[in-house]
Amino acid sequence: MTEKQQKAIELHQKGYNCFQAVACTFAEELGVAEETAFRMGEGFGLGMGDMSQTCGAVTGAIACMGMLNSAGDLEAPNTTKRATMGLASTLTAQFIAEHGSCICQVLKGRTGCPVVPCDTCIADGVRYVEEELKNHL
Repeated sequence: MTEKQQKAIELHQKGYNCFQAVACTFAEELGVAEETAFRMGEGFGLGMGDMSQTCGAVTGAIACMGMLNSAGDLEAPNTTKRATMGLASTLTAQFIAEHGSCICQVLKGRTGCPVVPCDTCIADGVRYVEEELKNHL
């Protein structure tokens, strides 16, 4: 387990939701205040607003990918959009391949499927961001 994975799991144990745990772990590298990442991710808990939908570790990692890859060009918003969406698609497909789903309800076992602990999902979300960070150094 990497330092970043451990930090994210500790944040989750402290009460951060899965999105917040992933995004706040990388706030400094992304040039965002940790409080900003925390506040932006607050509604994503428990599968996006407690709706048991997309896992927060996945959405948090995707948000980090956007911060890493987007040109942030407000005058030409399509500059990096396709590439960033490709990163999000690849990340989501990899997560599904590893865990069988990216839906919180399924991962937690509420549909009779095997349970994937939040800490595992968080560690994987962090791993995906760490891998992408290597490409941006």
